Amino acid sequence: MINIKSDSRKINKGDIFVALKGISSNGEDYVDEAIKRGASKIVVESDNKYSVDTLKVNDTRKYLNEYLDHNYSKVLSDMKIIGLTGTNGKTTTCYLVYQILNLLGYKCGYIGTIGFYLDKKISSLPNTSPDICELYDMITTSYELGYKYIVMEASSQGLDMGRFSNIKFDIAAFTNLTQDHLDYHKTFENYAKAKQILFKKLKNNGISILNSDDKYYNYFLYGNIFYYGLSGNDYKISNIKLGYKTEFNITIDNKIYNVESNLLGEYNIYNLVCAIAIVNKLNIDIDSIINTIKKLTTPPGRMDLVRFKDNLIIIDYAHTPDAMKNIYDTVSKIKKANVYTIFGCTGDRDRTKRPLMLSLALNNSIYSIITSDDLHNEEFNSIIKDMFINNKKNNYSIVKDRAEAIKSGMALLKHNDILLLLGKGHEEFIIVKDKNKEVIFM
Repeated sequence: MINIKSDSRKINKGDIFVALKGISSNGEDYVDEAIKRGASKIVVESDNKYSVDTLKVNDTRKYLNEYLDHNYSKVLSDMKIIGLTGTNGKTTTCYLVYQILNLLGYKCGYIGTIGFYLDKKISSLPNTSPDICELYDMITTSYELGYKYIVMEASSQGLDMGRFSNIKFDIAAFTNLTQDHLDYHKTFENYAKAKQILFKKLKNNGISILNSDDKYYNYFLYGNIFYYGLSGNDYKISNIKLGYKTEFNITIDNKIYNVESNLLGEYNIYNLVCAIAIVNKLNIDIDSIINTIKKLTTPPGRMDLVRFKDNLIIIDYAHTPDAMKNIYDTVSKIKKANVYTIFGCTGDRDRTKRPLMLSLALNNSIYSIITSDDLHNEEFNSIIKDMFINNKKNNYSIVKDRAEAIKSGMALLKHNDILLLLGKGHEEFIIVKDKNKEVIFM
């Protein structure tokens, strides 16, 4: 376990606390808390002296990076580290890689939105890409337990904030790029370039696996490049058949493989093929990989199917216009009766996607219930106002309490209907004023 931390809440007796300067906070504001929790040494940029050993440096982030590099470079070099970025599909694709490798006997850990997994879930995480010290801690823990592979999600914000400093990747993969996080990045160009950082962190002879059907793939032309998709030269998708199961062909080295999966939707074909490509490029036999596909499941909260009488409830994390469109495209191919939607928009995040999400819901559902997602520090009514810009439809109701919204949605179901519960996925709480408020979903 590493004994250097940048989060005062994670300090254990004897740890070193490095006071990093963040976007909206200064780590030195938490020095007293770190000392109370048992920090033996404080690293700061100021001239302040504290009651424990205090080291002044010009740049605390540089100090932390050099410390981690000096003490943990062997661990990182001994492991196969896989990073995956994109707007949608990161969690599912990483989780598929994690499952395939473990099914084939290669011990692989997963780090991302749904938590930290080894042979089972170890812990939840506050962010898709955790704090750098926490990330090193998880990698080190995995290594000490005999894990030689780590697959992790790399969010644009995590990359931009330096949460992957000094980590070099054996494989970097790209799923797609659509509108998201513009509240943070301001422009789409900045968003794309933040994700580009992952590919600049490839090891020597590192591999890039790119979705050639996404028009933004040329941002990520680094390392040894392999393409997947309908136009993919290396892992080519064809002959797609969609329904209550998914079937398609994949051509690799001029050989065609038929693939059957329980994962629904064309977008999950892309997730599957990306995962197949990643594992194959770890020098693992393609026939062995294909044989695992029928055993694979989606991550918690990703197209989770719940039977309710003779109706179907689908729980999904979809919280962008593109992700919602993918869900509706999938549902349109399996629906037998009415489609209803329950969803909300996140507070303190990209406001421009709110009316787009509402339009998708109202145009693709017979009726929608608009409810709370994570409000953070924004008022619910402010979010609603943005959502309804230029709206002319009336097939909706607004129910602020998410639990009540779910009850109302379930009451609408009659015979062979589908209820989509979108936005929160696996998460069990609503964040209000940056505090967790528990919500019972079902």
